[in-house]
Amino acid sequence: MIIRLDDLDGNYPHHLLRDYRDLTDVALRTQNETENGIFIAEGQTVISRAATAGYAFRSVLCEEKWLDSVAPYIPDEVPIMLAPKELLAEVAGFNVHRGALASMLRRELPSPTELLAKSDRVVFLEGLVNHTNVGAIVRSAAAFGFDSLLIDQHCADPLYRRAIRTSMGTVFSLPWSRLPDWPQSARLIHDAGMAIVALTPDVSARSVKEIELPSRFVLVLGTEGDGLRKTTSDAADLLIRIPMKEGIDSLNVAAAAAVAMYAIASEATSERSSHHD
Repeated sequence: MIIRLDDLDGNYPHHLLRDYRDLTDVALRTQNETENGIFIAEGQTVISRAATAGYAFRSVLCEEKWLDSVAPYIPDEVPIMLAPKELLAEVAGFNVHRGALASMLRRELPSPTELLAKSDRVVFLEGLVNHTNVGAIVRSAAAFGFDSLLIDQHCADPLYRRAIRTSMGTVFSLPWSRLPDWPQSARLIHDAGMAIVALTPDVSARSVKEIELPSRFVLVLGTEGDGLRKTTSDAADLLIRIPMKEGIDSLNVAAAAAVAMYAIASEATSERSSHHD
């Protein structure tokens, strides 16, 4: 269903436009999206990946020149509001470079216990509040063969628009859930028969290049500023670090995650190759 918007004064479905209002306000967007059970997908790649993963559309707001690229993924009954670039910016509060936004319905999250039972390699984010870092880590986890994602009660929402955009929509193919009451809930990981492997810059930790990881584990990453809590380090079965040049003690958490995941994936590939020889 096509609806053409020329300005905001017309007789338009303003209840649908509400989903796209002021997307730059993190506090308001986070509250609106979680309470109303929606998330915003931005751009053709992200919209197509969300649709392919089976997420349902509520509406679409886009420039007419982007219509042909997103239309194949949108059911006929879904309202598609076409608007000039300036009007999109007025509604969203920023210049929509990718030309298309979709309001989509969230799905019920699996329980952490269910997710752990079905996974061998899980990445767990403790207290990461930067949506861009969360999205980048999700993208690395998907690229390097992790099965799922867990976040604690303080972590940024992986389905926030900026996190989705940074992940390039890979969050839709990576099952995830929120683990409550961390670190007390660390017992759920051990109950699932999985080891807790924590990444830290601590020089006493073992190098990620030199260790053989358990077959099933949860890789824990700490906050952008303070890193892992002491209680988390104490709960870990293994502390690992990325060896670095003297005088450089740490990396951005998203960069560190990518390096560690690559090293883990490379080690797994080497093990498979040696078993075949």
